Amino acid sequence: MADEFPAGLQKYSQSPVFTEATIPDALQKDHSTKALVWGKLVVSRGALTYVRDGHASQTVQAGETATIFPEEKHHVTPNGEVTFQVEFYRTAAKGKVS
Repeated sequence: MADEFPAGLQKYSQSPVFTEATIPDALQKDHSTKALVWGKLVVSRGALTYVRDGHASQTVQAGETATIFPEEKHHVTPNGEVTFQVEFYRTAAKGKVS
């Protein structure tokens, strides 16, 4: 269920691995990334409901990813037991990550 992820982005960070017991409250409330920062929601066990502002919710299953768009409000809700993390990407400029 992955959205198309733009070419030319470079990973620069990732969150810790979260479970249904350790997911921060902030991720379960509307929040957004900064301008030009993309995220990739990576579910390794179980499932999450991913809700983007103005879009139908998605269920992201183990082995699937979902795109987090810059500055777009979103939140996640665990569907029972789950393990996941978020990878962060941005454009590379002049041979290095901006």
